Amino acid sequence: MNQELIPNLFRTEYQKIVSVLCNLFGIHHIEIAEDIVSDTFLAASETWAINGIPENPTAWLYTVAKNKTKNYFKRIDIFEKKIVTEIKYNSAINNPEIEIDLSDQNIADSQLAMIFTVCNPCNPDEAQIALALNLLCGFGINEIADAFLSNKEVIYKRINRAKDKLKEENIKIQNPNSVEINDRIDTVLKTIYLLFSEGYYSTSQNSTLRKDLCAEAMRLTFLLIQNQSTNLPATNALMALMCFHSSRFEARTAENGEIILYENQDESLWNQELIDKGTYFLSQSSSGNTLSKYHLEAGIAYWHTQKKDSDQKWQNILELYNNLIILEYSPIVALNRTYALSKVKGKQVAIVEAEKLNLTDNHFYYSLLGNLYAGFDDKKALQYFETAFGLAKTISDKNIISKNIKLLNISEIEKGNKLS
Repeated sequence: MNQELIPNLFRTEYQKIVSVLCNLFGIHHIEIAEDIVSDTFLAASETWAINGIPENPTAWLYTVAKNKTKNYFKRIDIFEKKIVTEIKYNSAINNPEIEIDLSDQNIADSQLAMIFTVCNPCNPDEAQIALALNLLCGFGINEIADAFLSNKEVIYKRINRAKDKLKEENIKIQNPNSVEINDRIDTVLKTIYLLFSEGYYSTSQNSTLRKDLCAEAMRLTFLLIQNQSTNLPATNALMALMCFHSSRFEARTAENGEIILYENQDESLWNQELIDKGTYFLSQSSSGNTLSKYHLEAGIAYWHTQKKDSDQKWQNILELYNNLIILEYSPIVALNRTYALSKVKGKQVAIVEAEKLNLTDNHFYYSLLGNLYAGFDDKKALQYFETAFGLAKTISDKNIISKNIKLLNISEIEKGNKLS
């Protein structure tokens, strides 16, 4: 249990404590905050292994983090020479027993201030997102590299450059005003979207579904919704999207961890409460005149909570994909649209569109072509599935493709038997 608990607490509590300490130290001392919190978790790992897990692990972490911070203040001269003037703590020099506020409200305020500080336009968008994923969401370098389809060396340098730029520009950690919210909300939402996406389909941990990342994304989005200034239509649309997707989590994987495709999912396992919440947040997102990608993707996700195959369902999904491609084109969106196209206009029409994409480094592309060709050109379908298998990264993906290959091989044997 200790082996599972500490990583889970690291995911949920690390960024909370870091945000509070960064708010206290100032942007120039991010590394100090990270070191103190990392030491806290190291102490937990060592102490709990010997003495057992405390009755309230989170409270234990908060207490140790507070004590480590106070001890740091006492023994490091930089506190009196630099940090005092930056945090403007009244009479801090004469009273080293400062108060580190880890209340729910201060954690929420600190995280809101931190995410808008990190997502500052002095850094390029990708650097903002990488730093936010690392600092606020507890992402490791490998996970961020997967999210950006990059390598860890590039991400490591990107994060360090982003930190240096914030220090160079002397960016203050403070709650954003309306202008700053308008300037940065797109990057903030994109960061949370990437976090959820990594959880929804994870390659970095060889695990198709990581519910902890998805839950963290939903928590951060709800944090934005609870604040009047950031409770915007796009924020609600993103929350709706995540609720709809999360509603089917229990039906997405079998007991052995294998992925269950949408058409084979047990609808009784879908979480109706999350579907209802998604519908509520989608309704809340309808105010204003701006249509975001999150509105369109939430609409697509909503129709996927309607299990019955109907013309209305797939026509609506196709129309939403058409609008999404116009608003923000991506090869993956185009690939997903092709499947919806096959449901509305048939496989042959979809094949023509799919082959135009030519996504030769993507196993989903070849899997889709395999499915589209299956039934009227099984040999070609088999070739595509075999190519997909070679490109697939996760065990779950390879297992699904293997089943398709096996079914096609059985079909070919049965055809041969009939001919003979």
